[in-house]
Amino acid sequence: MKNILNSLKENLTLVVAFISFFGVEWILKCCRSEPTMQSYSFSALCRGIFTPKIEKFTSPLPYYSFLCCTFATMLLPYLNPDLIEAGLDEAGRGCLAGAVYAAAVILPKDYRNEMLNDSKQLSEKKRYLLRGQIERDALAWAVGVVTPQEIDEINILNASFLAMHRALDQLAVRPEALLVDGNRFKPYRDLPHTTVVKGDGKYMSIAAASILAKTYRDDYMLRLHEEYPVYHWDSNKGYPAKAHREAIRRHGVTPYHRMSYNLLGDGQMELFAPDETKGR
Repeated sequence: MKNILNSLKENLTLVVAFISFFGVEWILKCCRSEPTMQSYSFSALCRGIFTPKIEKFTSPLPYYSFLCCTFATMLLPYLNPDLIEAGLDEAGRGCLAGAVYAAAVILPKDYRNEMLNDSKQLSEKKRYLLRGQIERDALAWAVGVVTPQEIDEINILNASFLAMHRALDQLAVRPEALLVDGNRFKPYRDLPHTTVVKGDGKYMSIAAASILAKTYRDDYMLRLHEEYPVYHWDSNKGYPAKAHREAIRRHGVTPYHRMSYNLLGDGQMELFAPDETKGR
C-alpha cells in the first residue's frame, strides 16, 4: 500500500509539472512578439526534469524553483528584431602573455541552443562542442587577433577594440547592428552598436562570440606552450597565475609577453629574455 501511495505521489507531481509546462509554453507564445522575450524550449525543460543530475521532484515546490531559475538564466536571442545583429566578445584581455582574440557572430533570429552560455560558465569540453555547433549554425562568424607587440603599442583596451574590428572585417555577411560585451566600444564604420555589461551571459550572439574567442585563443596558447613549456601556458593560458609569474622570475620573458604589463605583480625586478639566462 505504501509503495502504491508513493507511486501515485510521484505521478501526481509529474502531472502538475506537465500542466505547468504547457501553461508556460502558452504564455511565451503570447509574448514572442516582444524582442526581449526568448521562447522557451519544452524539450530542454523535459531534459532538465528527467536528467539524473537533478534530484527527483517529490513535491511541486522544487519544480517551481527549478523553473524560476531556468527562466532567470535564459539567454535572449537578439536585441534588434528587425536588424542583422552581430555579437562581439574578446578573450585574453587580462593575460600577461599572448595575443588578444575577439570574435563576431551572427546567429539566425530563431536560433536555439540550450547549452549556450557565457564561456566562463562552461567546461572546456562543452566550449569545444559548442564551437562546432556555432560555426555550423551561424549565418557568419569570424575571429580577429591583435599581437602582444601591438598591445604594447596601443594598450589593451584599444587592442580589444581592434581585434573586434578585425573580426567584423572578415564577416561574410554585413551586420546592421552590433551587440558588444562590456561598457565601451570604438565605433565600427557607420554601424550602430549597443554595449552590454556581462553581455555574454545575456545574449546568445555575445555568448557564441565569447566561446569562439576563448577556444581559438586557447588553441593558440597551447601552440605557444610547446615552444616555451616552462611558463605552463597549457594550463594558465597566459593569465597571471602564480606558476606563470614564478617562471618569469626564474627564466625571464619571451617575445610573447606583454612588456607594458606588470609581469611580476610586485616591484617589477629587472626582466630578461630566456636566451639571456644561460649561466645564471
